[in-house]
Amino acid sequence: MSDKTAVVIPARYGSSRFPGKPLAKLAGREMILHVCDKAAASCADMVMVATDDRRIADAVEQAGYKAVMTRSDHPSGTDRIYEAIEKTDAQIIINVQGDEPLIPSSVIDELIGLMKKDPELDMATVAVPAVREEMTENNVKVVFGTDNMALYFSRAPIPFLRAGGVAAPMWLHWGIYAYRRSALEKFVTLPPGSLENCEKLEQLRALENGMKIYVLTSNLSSIGVDTPEDLVKAEAKLKEVSK
Repeated sequence: MSDKTAVVIPARYGSSRFPGKPLAKLAGREMILHVCDKAAASCADMVMVATDDRRIADAVEQAGYKAVMTRSDHPSGTDRIYEAIEKTDAQIIINVQGDEPLIPSSVIDELIGLMKKDPELDMATVAVPAVREEMTENNVKVVFGTDNMALYFSRAPIPFLRAGGVAAPMWLHWGIYAYRRSALEKFVTLPPGSLENCEKLEQLRALENGMKIYVLTSNLSSIGVDTPEDLVKAEAKLKEVSK
């Protein structure tokens, strides 16, 4: 069986907090193109943007990247990704969120290497150390066991530091996943569960149904763009690293 890898970037135009976010200009280029650049610099065999909006597809294709038009009624980005890769022979799929313009290409490579090394892994994702006082509900946190398998993801401050308790590290979850094709096929057949519907985090669908998610820890940095204010921070960081 092929171990061909694909990076798929799901991108929607509609966003309650930041409409048109993928096409927002970052250092003079649409944000989605910065994400494509990072993906293209990885060792993945193919890169594509999965979108239901022609404006996004046009911007991607004009820049020389591949865009796949998908249905508009997908309940999550992961469902959109599955439609995009159905007709490919990719066996390892990397989901890079379209609002991660500074995601290091080396992290994509690490995830691909991890999935190739351990064929038993269904899914993997990435977490970085977080500063508790700086976290908001826009930041997704993750807790994981000594085997690095995810226990829970939340917008709430987990682990909660109770008065008199001993502080434990807080980990910020990055919007990047690796899927074995078979795990992705299983995921999209599962209905959104109560935890996913409550927190609005699709990875909870996997945990709720007994799927295991390996958490790769990293000390590298990125800036997820959830709001226009984040875009300003990302542009400042981009200028800083390009000096």
